[in-house]
Amino acid sequence: MKLFSNLFDSFAPADGSPPKTLYAFMRWALKGALPFILLMFFVGAAVGGTEVLAAYLVGWLIDTATARGPEDLFPTFWLTLAGVAVFFLIFRPLMMGLGAALTSITMQPNLFPLVMQRLNRHVLGQSLSYFDDDFAGRIAQKAQQTSRAVSEVMVESANTFGLALASIIGAAFLMAAVDVWLAVIVLVWLIAYFFLIRFFMPRIRARSKARAAARAVVTGQVVDTVSNIATVKLFAHGDFEDRATLDALAGFRECGIRFGRVSASFRLILMAFAGILPVTLIGGSIFLWSRGIATPGDIAAAGLVSTRLAQMSGWVSMTAMGIFANVGEIEDGIRTLSPSHSVVDREGAVEPRRNDGGGEVVFDNVVFGYGRPSAALDGLNLRIAPGEKVALVGRSGAGKTTAVSLLLRLYDVEGGRVMLDGVDIRDLTQDGLRSKIGMVRQETAMFNRPAIENIRYGNPDATDEQVIQAAKRAHAHDFIQDLSDFRGRKGYAAHLGERGVKLSGGQRQRIALARVILKDAPVLVLDEATSALDSEVEAAIQDTLETVMEGKTVIAIAHRLSTIARMDRIVVLDQGRIVEEGSHNDLLNSGGLYAGLWDHQSGGFLGLEAAE
Repeated sequence: MKLFSNLFDSFAPADGSPPKTLYAFMRWALKGALPFILLMFFVGAAVGGTEVLAAYLVGWLIDTATARGPEDLFPTFWLTLAGVAVFFLIFRPLMMGLGAALTSITMQPNLFPLVMQRLNRHVLGQSLSYFDDDFAGRIAQKAQQTSRAVSEVMVESANTFGLALASIIGAAFLMAAVDVWLAVIVLVWLIAYFFLIRFFMPRIRARSKARAAARAVVTGQVVDTVSNIATVKLFAHGDFEDRATLDALAGFRECGIRFGRVSASFRLILMAFAGILPVTLIGGSIFLWSRGIATPGDIAAAGLVSTRLAQMSGWVSMTAMGIFANVGEIEDGIRTLSPSHSVVDREGAVEPRRNDGGGEVVFDNVVFGYGRPSAALDGLNLRIAPGEKVALVGRSGAGKTTAVSLLLRLYDVEGGRVMLDGVDIRDLTQDGLRSKIGMVRQETAMFNRPAIENIRYGNPDATDEQVIQAAKRAHAHDFIQDLSDFRGRKGYAAHLGERGVKLSGGQRQRIALARVILKDAPVLVLDEATSALDSEVEAAIQDTLETVMEGKTVIAIAHRLSTIARMDRIVVLDQGRIVEEGSHNDLLNSGGLYAGLWDHQSGGFLGLEAAE
């Protein structure tokens, strides 16, 4: 059993991106498993051969018993009869057991992980724009649906078609040994059967693809609603979301009915067609027997073969329908999952240099507009010295968050370059670059995992004690100790709920601060890092921020005066360009855009709606 479960590595990485055509995609997804899929095909063929041989042996036994009589059969043929018994009791079960082991132990448990981890790894490598354009639930559902469909297609194809091919060829030879016209009947029936399959399968494939797409729409709609359930309730739009879901379900239902129509028609015609073979083969062999050409054993063999093939034709056709339905789902998944990565490591990309004085950030004539004609950044030139603390200020849409996203290489610049410690960040590995940058965003991201694992995400190698110390520095330790979840887990073991819904905004932000404290990267980015904190908690954390920022290059996007006041320099952006920079007092005295924003402040915030 252990041998069969480890015939190939179900976690072997793929080569490159998934191709966009079906057969190339299948080769990409199944590389490493293909020899064993071929082995399963041949084992299935061997099982099909044993079925034909079994029918032949039954016919031979009948003819032999009839010819020899009861007195002479056992004394003369006992050894042969024992061999027949060994075939039925040992060899035939062993062949079927081998096929079952390859199916149930080798293929079914391993093919899905093999394909899923390759698709998942490819999806994780996509840029943020890929996820911005689709539903998270739809992408996840497509990956699972495609992985399952690939697994089922290969298992069913190898099992079914090997057995069916061997059975049909064996049956044709067996019938030819009786009379050539019986073999002709098998071949004519087989050709007609092939055209029947050829007519229906493309239609099943197309309607299955449409049904899969409609199912994904339902999943996306439901996940989108549930993910934003607080907004749905606050705006009292439960009925609106319900109608949207009903509309998506109506589309899925219509696609399901269209698929069901072609499926039902196929089954009806198939069952009528399957009955032709036993009628013609058994009837033909009886006719030959009446003419003295065939024996009673030939009639029995023809009966066994024809009924077996008739049953198998139904099984093969239903399997083929399932295979083509899954092929439709695979093709639908390829459209979503196969786009190449837009942000990739260059060939020869290196890890960032390790030096104590690192952290210089340079934006060199950077142009970027999210693929649109209007640029979010239009020739941005900015140098931030190692250890310098810079605040980026400006109206909404001025380009502050875009600049940070480009520094993290969540997108690639459309012009110019971004440099870290004198190296174009495109010449660094993405993971290496991001390991040097710690970030706390306004919208903090939490996993539905224990609190301790959410903090340890900043440094997976950190000890529990280091995690707790980081939580204390972020003033998160006290409220974490009071946490509990619906399964009774408490403190650092308590799960935080999806996206951290069990926490207040301020608590989520303190967890995020603890995470970045644990990461201890030389460059620190604060994107409204204290925006969700009340004044009392913020005052307590400011001292922590001072300690965390010490010796680091800091880029702070903030409208809150308490954050800006601690910066060495303020850079004012407008329409993707730097329009002012300097100290707080210098910018106020200049009477420019910053002074105008300052005049519209209220309660410690910079107004974003200030007039020019």
